[in-house]
Amino acid sequence: MGHMIEEVALSRGHEIVCVIDSQPLPPPSPQEREPKEGKWFYTPEDGFESEAFRNADVAIEFTTPTTAEENIRKAWAQGVPVVCGTTGWKPEELKIINYKLKMEDNKIVITNEQGKVMLVWSSNFSVGVNIFFELNKFLAQKMAEQPQYMPSITEIHHIHKLDKPSGTAKTLAEQIANLSPTLSTREEVRIPIESIREGEVPGTHEVTWDSEEDTIVITHIAKGRRGFALGAVLAAEEITC
Repeated sequence: MGHMIEEVALSRGHEIVCVIDSQPLPPPSPQEREPKEGKWFYTPEDGFESEAFRNADVAIEFTTPTTAEENIRKAWAQGVPVVCGTTGWKPEELKIINYKLKMEDNKIVITNEQGKVMLVWSSNFSVGVNIFFELNKFLAQKMAEQPQYMPSITEIHHIHKLDKPSGTAKTLAEQIANLSPTLSTREEVRIPIESIREGEVPGTHEVTWDSEEDTIVITHIAKGRRGFALGAVLAAEEITC
C-alpha cells in the first residue's frame, strides 16, 4: 500500500518528503541518510522525530492494528494530521484532551481544539467501495420492509491480511443492522460474516439477502490496491486544502 500511495500521490503532483518503514531502504543507520529521489527514509524509532516528518502537511498511515494508534499519537505530537486506513483496531477509542471525535458511517474524523482535522479514518477509502456502501444502505432500507429475507456477508482477502473479518465487512454489517431494525425480531439477530483468506486477492465483498423464494446479491470486487490508495490520497487532499 505504501508504494501504491506514493505512486498515486506523485501522479497527482504531491511531494513525498518522508517514508517511515520497519525495514527502510537504504538500510537504517544512526545518522540521517541522504535523501533518495527527494525523500527521506526512516525507521519508526527515528522517523517521527525527524525534521522531514515535521515538515509534512499530512501523513498517510497503513500499517498494522497493533501499531496504528501509536503511530497516530506520534504524528500528533509533531502537529501532523493523519489519514489512516488501518483496520482491526478501535479508532473510536482514541482519547486526547480537547480533541473531538465524530463518527460518520464508515468514517471517523477527529479535530483539535482549533477545529483542525487531525485524523480521518475509514474502514475503506476506495471510491468504489464507498459507492457500494450507499447501495448497501439503500438495499437494507428496502429489506426492512421484507422480513422474509435474511442477510449475510462474505469477504475474501489475501493471506497477508491480519484482521478478520475485514473492517469493510464490519461496516456493511453495521449499516444493515442500523437500517433494518426488524432484524432483531427475526430468527438470527447477528449478521453472519464469512471471512476467506486466499492467494493475493485485493478484496471482495458480497452482501446476500436470501429468502425461500429468491436471493439478491450485491458485490464489490477490487482489481488491485490502487483504488484504496487513491481514496486515501483524496482524503489527504481534503485535509490540506
